[in-house]
Amino acid sequence: MVFAASAAPIPLYDIYRQEEGLTYNDLALTAVVYFIGAITALLIFGRISNHLGRKPVAFLIFALTFVATLILLDIDSALPLIIARLLLGFACGLASSAITSYIADSGHGLPSWLPATIISNSPMVGLTLGALMSGSLVEFAPYSRTLCYIVILVILTLCTLLIMMSNESVQKSKGLIKSFKPKFSLPQADKRLYPIAASTFVATWAMGAFYQAFGPSIAVDQLETHSTLMVAILFSSYLLPSAIGGPLTAKLTSANAQRIGMVIFTFAVFGILASLKLSMISLFILSSAIAGASQGAVLTGSIRSLLADINIKQRAGVLSLIYATSYTGAAVSSFIAGQLSHYMNLFHVSIFYGVLAFIVCITTLIFAKNPKHTNL
Repeated sequence: MVFAASAAPIPLYDIYRQEEGLTYNDLALTAVVYFIGAITALLIFGRISNHLGRKPVAFLIFALTFVATLILLDIDSALPLIIARLLLGFACGLASSAITSYIADSGHGLPSWLPATIISNSPMVGLTLGALMSGSLVEFAPYSRTLCYIVILVILTLCTLLIMMSNESVQKSKGLIKSFKPKFSLPQADKRLYPIAASTFVATWAMGAFYQAFGPSIAVDQLETHSTLMVAILFSSYLLPSAIGGPLTAKLTSANAQRIGMVIFTFAVFGILASLKLSMISLFILSSAIAGASQGAVLTGSIRSLLADINIKQRAGVLSLIYATSYTGAAVSSFIAGQLSHYMNLFHVSIFYGVLAFIVCITTLIFAKNPKHTNL
């Protein structure tokens, strides 16, 4: 529900742009601050639940999401939208560590696959459900600019009550202040693999940021649809298929998963560009789904390459570096796109993402390597 709340305003972006005078740069900035909030939460506050307890941090996450959603009830300029998205980014980043840990802690007696499935799929499922719910209510229900947020507030209240009834899974401990220091690590054997993995993180996460910032405006300006439900479907067409990309690479080495994933991803991005030029919604949805699935494939290959040959104690630092790289790449690309929007229309701005994907694809084909001591 935290991730659903973060996606709820996205189908309304073009309404805000037309009725409140927001610019493309304003919309790009909402993506920038969202990722900045998530980066800050993950890197600085990601371990506070180890010291404060899971339940208090879960309550903090719901409170941040609740306040952000209240702000979204009355958007009359870019500033409240930007503030709300910053708070939502912080809440999502914190949820990615604290609530996922709470889920894992609470999985005793359940099938081992169930907590892992919930943890790995909740962000994408939440974002999709939030966008579809919001788009549907805006399209077919009254109070188009507020009802979706009221639904979010009601469900967040229910989530809070359920957490109140749940058992705490960790004991409070000292060391809270020390936990604020970000921890990065990259074992010596893996340093040669990081530049390629990092470039794939940037290229694929940048595309996700593109959908968050410009998806609704593209639907209206390039694909000629004013349906908020269709906007939500277009947004979701990139998110959901990413869950199937990883399993498809199970029999590939990490380097081959990176190469094949980036090639398919790049062709899919070109398909997206073609669909925008031709104003073809069906081609856009198909290309987005392929891009999403190939994103899952290439990210799985890159993460496998960095996690190979390391011990359990090193894993957290490597994962922190992976997330920091991904969120930073998404934020920087969104900022660049926002600046380009001052001088270009949306189609020309989207070409920036095609060029980025092409450069990373060529680089990956040439330089991708497998870890030295594994067949992953």
